[in-house]
Amino acid sequence: MVTAPAGMVAGLDVLQRALDYTCAGLRSVTADDLTSPTPCSAWNLADLLAHMEDALDAFAEAAGGAIALRSTAPAPLPQRIAALQRKAAGLLSIWLAAADGAVAVEGSDVPIDAVARLAALEIAVHGWDVHRALGGSGALPETLALALLPIAALTAAAPTGSFARPLPCAAGAPPGVRLLGLLGRTADA
Repeated sequence: MVTAPAGMVAGLDVLQRALDYTCAGLRSVTADDLTSPTPCSAWNLADLLAHMEDALDAFAEAAGGAIALRSTAPAPLPQRIAALQRKAAGLLSIWLAAADGAVAVEGSDVPIDAVARLAALEIAVHGWDVHRALGGSGALPETLALALLPIAALTAAAPTGSFARPLPCAAGAPPGVRLLGLLGRTADA
């Protein structure tokens, strides 16, 4: 039996929950949805799916200790959805086999458990984007949002962000609304 390296169990748990949530949205995508707008204003759903595939590839590489940051050409929708689902399904197994330590990202060493949490954040937020592009609320599960709030706050505070600028949220807003607001998205309370 394969067990996670020390310090990774919580990161892998949240990664699994993010993958489950996102895969539920991906199962509903059809060819007619590809031109749908997403909460990422510069991207339609086709662009978002291509980005998500690149991200899943990068997170799979990260489990091996380095990320090579490159992009692949998008495939036709049926192959793209199948690839996204296959990569998402396999990602946790890859991470279970990961060595403890750090991941080299553009010359910097990042603790591997932090990368697992960043992967979970990226996957969950873009899963929400998919749900939104399909016309649903796809609210983030509260326990997932609570687990991701600390890494979302760090991500939002970074000088160069991979998400939109934070938006204000009402005091006492649900965890998912706060998390999405930190990453420049407006969610229903």
